[in-house]
Amino acid sequence: MRRMTARPTSDHQARLLRLLRDGGPNSRAQLGDQVALSRSRLAVEVDRLLETGLVVADGLAASRGGRRSHNVRLAPSLRFLGVDIGATSVDVAVTNAELEILGHLAQPMDVREGPVAVFEQVLAMAAKLRASGLAEGFDGAGIGVPGPVRFPEGVPVAPPIMPGWDGFPVREALSQELGCPVMVDNDVNLMAMGEQHAGVARQARDFLCVKIGTGIGCGIVVGGEVHRGTTGSAGDIGHIRVEQDGRQCACGNKGCLEAHFSGAALARDAEAAARDGSSEELAARLEGAGRLSAADVAAAAAAGDTTCLDLIREGGNRTGQVIASLVSFFNPGLVVIGGGVTGLGHTLLAAVRTQVYRQSLPLATGNLPIVLGELGPTAGVIGGARLISDHLFSPA
Repeated sequence: MRRMTARPTSDHQARLLRLLRDGGPNSRAQLGDQVALSRSRLAVEVDRLLETGLVVADGLAASRGGRRSHNVRLAPSLRFLGVDIGATSVDVAVTNAELEILGHLAQPMDVREGPVAVFEQVLAMAAKLRASGLAEGFDGAGIGVPGPVRFPEGVPVAPPIMPGWDGFPVREALSQELGCPVMVDNDVNLMAMGEQHAGVARQARDFLCVKIGTGIGCGIVVGGEVHRGTTGSAGDIGHIRVEQDGRQCACGNKGCLEAHFSGAALARDAEAAARDGSSEELAARLEGAGRLSAADVAAAAAAGDTTCLDLIREGGNRTGQVIASLVSFFNPGLVVIGGGVTGLGHTLLAAVRTQVYRQSLPLATGNLPIVLGELGPTAGVIGGARLISDHLFSPA
């Protein structure tokens, strides 16, 4: 497998690469307008990128009067791998340099089976994408996992729902297997980066991205960059206490938001409602399938089941209380709600909005959109490709 052998050697080159990634092919003249370089300096930097093979000529640009400028674009042969490992599934996608998805595979997978089994699945999916002719190899890979990650080393640290993963060298192991550079981050940070690149947060510089799935986390974007904190644990809002003497959480504490409202908590509450006779719809679904999930709650709520609507509203209220505190503290320009539980849709969104708009100060909420993510299951894989391209499109 080949590797991307060249890297930008200056901040100007790195910025040009990111502009071409985010905006597609462009003329030298327009690039010069965006990076505020003199024509001669711009020519030097672009020529150096052309020599590396990271950038290629792409014909003549439209005339702006006088001599026509030449278009340039990122090398069409570049390929990035985005991997989004969730608690119950794995998504793997290959993208081009502009982070357009060329091929995407998804498979059910229990993260509790451990890193060896999960990565065997990831590597098999990556091999299938290569064999389909989409990529000769990968120039880099971005990996998301559903737990805290010590970002500089790419190592999970005591992840509550990932037994066997603590300290596993994800970045090093996958880099050896894939034969390319690898970056690893928490899955919600990848979701935030995906929505920022191609989703609902394209115009946002300061925003929160809350992922409600098997667990709950928050991606924090400040000035267009993900804020990870000193060690990488920023945004772990699922373990903020919402009930003083509440349920036992997987993290060892009691009363965490995640213990009261997440995909796993919602499934548990739904099964209890099915068994105690408070929801005939859930009882029928449980009898048919033997177990329930958040998707069953969403379907029953859509059919008008009042018990399910109450479960969603209660969970949305608790989540909204936590987000309201974050909004008061951070003052974001946008809040994005994503993850598997967003199948609960506008009932959930309405409950979250009500709490945030009621509890946070008017100055923070006066022009604050709280919206569902646009990208669904592709947010994480696009975010993974964005993560590794940010790394590779930085000065070596």
